[in-house]
Amino acid sequence: MKNHTELKQIASQILSGMLANPHIYATVSDEEGRGQQEQILILTAIEMAEKLIEKVEDRE
Repeated sequence: MKNHTELKQIASQILSGMLANPHIYATVSDEEGRGQQEQILILTAIEMAEKLIEKVEDRE
C-alpha cells in the first residue's frame, strides 16, 4: 500500500457513494454517524479501498 492518505481518500470516496445510495441502508441512525450501521459502512468502505489498492499494485 502506498500510504495511509491514499487509503483514507479512496475509502472516503467509496463511503460517500455508499451513503448517497439510500438502498444500502435503511436510515442514518440518531447517533450522528457513530452508530453501529455507520461503523459497518465505514469498515466496508475501508476494506473495499484496501482491496482496490492491492489489485492496482499487483498489476503494476
